[in-house]
Amino acid sequence: MRLGRVASPDGVAFVSVEGDGGDATVREIAEHPFGTPTFTGRSWQLADVRLLAPILASKVICIGKNYAAHAEEMGGPAPVDPVIFMKPNTAIVGPNAPIILPPSSSQVEYEGELAVVIGRPCKDVPAARAKDVILGYTVANDVTARDQQKQDGQWTRAKGYDTFCPLGPWIETALDPSDLEIVTELDGQVKQRSRTSQLLHDIPKLIEWVTTVMTLLPGDVILTGTPEGVGPVQAGQHVSVTVEGIGTLTNPVAAKR
Repeated sequence: MRLGRVASPDGVAFVSVEGDGGDATVREIAEHPFGTPTFTGRSWQLADVRLLAPILASKVICIGKNYAAHAEEMGGPAPVDPVIFMKPNTAIVGPNAPIILPPSSSQVEYEGELAVVIGRPCKDVPAARAKDVILGYTVANDVTARDQQKQDGQWTRAKGYDTFCPLGPWIETALDPSDLEIVTELDGQVKQRSRTSQLLHDIPKLIEWVTTVMTLLPGDVILTGTPEGVGPVQAGQHVSVTVEGIGTLTNPVAAKR
């Protein structure tokens, strides 16, 4: 099932996205997408609604340097254990929403990633049971003010600006995430291309690691790390991140007014 969130003529709603291309429709979910969704009976053509970020997380947990080649391009060794940091939920935006460049940074960069969406409250989850707590998977862009990341020595400011966590276009619940192609394009030019099989720490291990630290709640998101090829964006450009089996997340880049 593809789970989304839309602004429709009748308001904001969680939906099931059905079909492809111009014939795609969305069916309104009665309450929330967790567990077994129930439907209101209302539906719309996908073309007649606006896709929003598919989930509103209480927190976004991110994994740093989880591809060996990216760790190398960042100038350091690959970490033995997962490195976690967080983005505020106010950084989340949906498809086609602009990434706003803060005037205080001169080097904002894209980082295309596979994201995991949690489906139920969980703590101390062993890797062998990680699938039990996953709602599904979506596409993310871990936008980063690289100059501030280097300047501060810790990453909260660099990663935490409003609009610095695009998510979408929807959550795919029926997916094997172990070997998916991930591609990032800037104005149609491929900048990143890798596969999730290259993750240093796989998703079950990440869930085990994170849940030893904190309780995860339904809707919480884990960004699994970005491959090599990160680079800067400028106002007027468009960034597209595609994950095999899910879809493409595209966002324009704009200067702050």
